[in-house]
Amino acid sequence: MKLAYWMYAGPAHIGTLRVASSFKNVHAIMHAPLGDDYFNVMRSMLERERNFTPVTASIVDRNVLARGSQEKVVDNITRKDKEETPDLIVLTPTCTSSILQEDLHNFVERAKIEAKADVILADVNHYRVNELQAADRTLHQIVQYYIEKARKRGELPQSKTEKPSVNIIGISTLGFHNQHDCTELKRLMADLGIEVNAVIPEGASVHELKNLPRAWFNLVPYRELGLMAANYLEQEFGTPYINITPMGVVETARCIRKIQQVINEQGANVDYEDFINEQTLHVSQAAWFSRSIDCQNLTGKKAVVFGDNTHAAAITKILAREMGIHVVWAGTYCKYDADWFREQVSEYCDEVIITDDHGAIGDAIARVEPSAIFGTQMERHVGKRLNIPCGVIAAPIHVQNFPIGYKPFLGYEGTNQITDLIYNSFTLGMEDHLLEIFGGHDTKEVITKGISAESDLNWTKDGLAELNKIPGFVRGKVKRNTEKFARERGIKDITTEVLYAAKEAVGA
Repeated sequence: MKLAYWMYAGPAHIGTLRVASSFKNVHAIMHAPLGDDYFNVMRSMLERERNFTPVTASIVDRNVLARGSQEKVVDNITRKDKEETPDLIVLTPTCTSSILQEDLHNFVERAKIEAKADVILADVNHYRVNELQAADRTLHQIVQYYIEKARKRGELPQSKTEKPSVNIIGISTLGFHNQHDCTELKRLMADLGIEVNAVIPEGASVHELKNLPRAWFNLVPYRELGLMAANYLEQEFGTPYINITPMGVVETARCIRKIQQVINEQGANVDYEDFINEQTLHVSQAAWFSRSIDCQNLTGKKAVVFGDNTHAAAITKILAREMGIHVVWAGTYCKYDADWFREQVSEYCDEVIITDDHGAIGDAIARVEPSAIFGTQMERHVGKRLNIPCGVIAAPIHVQNFPIGYKPFLGYEGTNQITDLIYNSFTLGMEDHLLEIFGGHDTKEVITKGISAESDLNWTKDGLAELNKIPGFVRGKVKRNTEKFARERGIKDITTEVLYAAKEAVGA
C-alpha cells in the first residue's frame, strides 16, 4: 500500500460501495473512521442523482477502540434494516477494520438473527485489491448469492427467453459515461432485434438476479467490472459472454459480428452485415470524418493515451487504426491486468507504460511533448501545466465528465462523440498565436517548475526574461528543450546564453 495524494483507482471499499449502491434497495454499511464517509457526497455531486440508497458509516472512534465495535456494528445493521427495509445489507470492510482485526463475519452472522433483509459481508481483501478489483468481486459475490438462494428454493428458470436476449453486465454508478453508454447499448440491441433481459448492477433489484440465466448471452462492455460475474454464469449455466468493447467503428462492428455468431449458434438466423454497413456509412460520422481534410491534417501528429484498460486500449486503436494518428505511448494503471493491455495495444503504439504513479506519467508526457493527451483528469492537470490539450477518456474523473447532455462512448453514436473529442483536443489551443498577436489574453507568465516534485534547475532572472519574449504558443516547448539541453550538460542555472545555446543545438 502506498500513500498518495492522487490515486488512479481508489481503495477497495469504494468499489464495493459503487456496486452496492448501484442496485435498488441495497444498503451498504462501512466500518470506518470519520472522514471515510465521503461516498454519499461524491455520488450525489458527480452523478447529480436525487434518489439513491445512501451508504451508512459505522464510525470507528475512541470508544470503539477502547471497548470493541461488535455491538455498534450489529446495532447499525439491525437499525437500518428496520428504518430502510432494504432487500440486502452489505457490510463493507475497510483498511481500518482490517488493522483492528475485527471479526466482521461474526458481526454479520449475529445481525442475520434479527434482520429481515439478507446480510452479507463483502468478500474483498483491502490490502491486496483496489477499487476496480473489489467492485468486480462484489458484483460476482452478490450474483452468486442470489443464484444459489434461488436454486435452494427451486426458483431458477429452466429455459431461455423465446427471442434472443442479453444481460448487460458492468454498468455502475460513478462509472465513466456509464449511464449514456447503457442507453446506447439498449438502442443498439433493439436495432439488432435483441431483448435486454437485465442490466446489472445499475438500477437492478437483487430479486431479478435469479432470471439472469434466461439470457442467450452476456455482454461485458468494460473489462474492469463484470468479467467475474460473466465467467460464473458461463460456468454454471453455459451462458456465453462477449467482452469486446463496442468503442470505435472497427470494434463496434467486431462486437456485432460476435453477437451474430453467438446467437446463431443457439438457433437464431440473423445477418447483421447490412446493418453494420448502413450504420458505418450513414449513422456514424467517424468513417466519413476519417477521410476528410480535417482528419488528414491530423495524420502523423503525436499523441499519448493513458487510463483504465478498457478506454485506454480502445482509444489507442481508434487513434492509430481509424484516424492515422501516431500514438507515441499508451499506458494503463490497471497493473493487475497488464498482460491483456499489452496484447491489445502493442501493435498500435511505440511504447507501453504500466504504472499507477501519476508523477511518472507526467514526466513521460513531458519527455515526448505530444500534440495532444488522452487520459484521466490527472493527465488533464498535467496538460494544463505543459500547455498541451487533453481529452478525458477514463476515470478518475471530475463533475464535468458527467455531462447532462447525451454523450456515450459506446456504439455508433459513441463513435461521433469520440471523433469530436479527438479532433477538438488536437485543435484546441491552435488559436493561441492569434490571441497573442491581438492581445486576447495575458500569456506572459511562465511556469518554471517541472512536472516532477523535485527540480534540479534554476532559471536566472535574465534567462526568464528572455523566455518571456518567446510567443506563448511555443514557449512551453522551448522551455522544455532548454531544460533538457541543460540537464544533458550538467548545467544548473539557465541563463540567456544557455537558452540561445539550446536553441542552436536543435537547429531552431
